[in-house]
Amino acid sequence: MAVNDKDTKYWVGFNIIKGIGRVKFSQLENYFGNLEDAWQAGPAELKQAGLDTKSIQAITNWQPRISPDEEMAKLKRHGVKALTWRHPDYPGRLKEIYDHPPVLYVRGSFLPEDEWCLAVVGTRRATVYGRQVTEEIVSELVHSKITIVSGLAKGIDSIAHQSALEASGRSIAVLGCGLDIVYPAENASLARRIIEQGALVSEYPLGTRPRAEHFPRRNRIMSGLSLGVLVVEGGETSGAMITANLALEQNREVFAIPGSILSPASRGTNRLIQEGAKLVHDHTDILEELNLTAATHQLEMKEIIPSSDTESLLLKQLGAEPTHIDELCRSCGLPMATVSSTVAMMELKGLVKQVGTMNYALVRELRVKYRVEID
Repeated sequence: MAVNDKDTKYWVGFNIIKGIGRVKFSQLENYFGNLEDAWQAGPAELKQAGLDTKSIQAITNWQPRISPDEEMAKLKRHGVKALTWRHPDYPGRLKEIYDHPPVLYVRGSFLPEDEWCLAVVGTRRATVYGRQVTEEIVSELVHSKITIVSGLAKGIDSIAHQSALEASGRSIAVLGCGLDIVYPAENASLARRIIEQGALVSEYPLGTRPRAEHFPRRNRIMSGLSLGVLVVEGGETSGAMITANLALEQNREVFAIPGSILSPASRGTNRLIQEGAKLVHDHTDILEELNLTAATHQLEMKEIIPSSDTESLLLKQLGAEPTHIDELCRSCGLPMATVSSTVAMMELKGLVKQVGTMNYALVRELRVKYRVEID
């Protein structure tokens, strides 16, 4: 069953009404066929659709205060897009979980590469060790084309987002409030960067203030979007542990960074490892567990596919050790102008780097292996 743009405003309207969640949306959609007809329905029809008295009363009380058209205009003013679970851009993996949000509000964009997401969570009081581990592992995951999901909170969440962005990767922040509010406020600049290189998402309508009870529910979206959850640091009763437990319920992988038995920040992660979470030494442990090692290797090889015969010749001559451009001209039998312009283009594409004056090398050792394979 598809939903059209005209119908979206009624999903947005119902989503504002307290107590109308996934189950009630399903009942309304199944009975009426579309949410526009459900919005126009009276109490008797809503009862026939299967709604209980409390839900019918909530709809009756709230509807006079809600203008679906005004709500859509408000979303547009704030640069927010509303995705119903029928929208083609609604994340497919999130839709797999039992309690998926009927409406997902988005500032920024989802891209096809976000199919490979990993949630990175942890304490708001990150240690020096936690910061270092998060920065290193997230940076390597981003280089392997993984999108980083977290909750924009202080501590590990913020470090994870920042590390992903600084590595020129993508990041998705799931908020426990409306997308017209940034919480904590000190992360406003970080939030703007995430919108440019990913997305802010929430199930809460605009104007919804952050409340303590929103964050455990927010966590199910973080794990639901992701292939797995990496817990860096956290106490045994922390929000990070809630996310890990939700991930297990959703059949997602759980990873944990080991820490000192004397550190309160590592009690939760060490307990997760005791209970079967994958112990992580570096990013390759995560890629291997998710069966992404071969896939990321293929992506690297795809990037290196030469776009011309000249590029192909040069790639076969270049390696990890720098080679002077004069030597490239001699070995390839090509004029200086051709080699110079082609190498400059390859440098822009990120295939080679200049090491010293007019000396060039392949960017990654992996590409040396690929060059050998195609010889």
